[in-house]
Amino acid sequence: MNVLRALISGLLITAMSVIVLAAAVLTLMRARSLYSALARILARAVLRVYGVRVRVISATPFPRTQVVYVSNHTSTLDLFVLVALGLPNCRFFLSGFLRKFVPLGVIACAMGTFFTVPQELPEERRRIFRRAADTLKRTGESVYLSPEGGRITTGEIGHFNKGAFHMATDLRAPIVPLYFHIPRTMDPGLGYSAGRGTVTVHVLPPIDTTGWTVEQVSINKDYVRDTFVRVHQELRTA
Repeated sequence: MNVLRALISGLLITAMSVIVLAAAVLTLMRARSLYSALARILARAVLRVYGVRVRVISATPFPRTQVVYVSNHTSTLDLFVLVALGLPNCRFFLSGFLRKFVPLGVIACAMGTFFTVPQELPEERRRIFRRAADTLKRTGESVYLSPEGGRITTGEIGHFNKGAFHMATDLRAPIVPLYFHIPRTMDPGLGYSAGRGTVTVHVLPPIDTTGWTVEQVSINKDYVRDTFVRVHQELRTA
């Protein structure tokens, strides 16, 4: 059954990449909201194939103003859940490794994704983040980054990198933490064999960054991580 689901998902992703590429050519790459809407349809379709439902717990709708979204990152499912959420006017940071999967790379490029390089290339990473910040200042768009970098499959909150917090400090945009709860029984971790069930996305209160400085990035990074650790422990206890 999982092989069949993977095959269907692969066909859906490939078909949608062709549709997005055609739309990008016809619109001269000037309709990113259209490409994002198509990607959202795809993400929801893939989740449906696997029997994955998404429940959002939030006191307010997603902001329409510029914010920096961050989340924990435990699973292959995270990417599809994030896109399925339809975060308003939002671009994403993703590992450049994903471009090796050509259909996903086509869709991500059309959506205006910022592709990162490994931590072992700090100068290149800084250039990527600077260019992204300049773009976001000009467009006023929101952005999503995973401060953990790779998928953390231990069931705990991993180490946070500084990139997202440099970005929030530079943009002076609020951070909106998203805590993803994926039951272990359905979590594929680094794999692709997701089980049926419900992913719960807890939208935590925005964190004001207007008073943040570059010198405080490490302190603010730890503060946000502590927020995730607290919520993680509270929900696990509950």
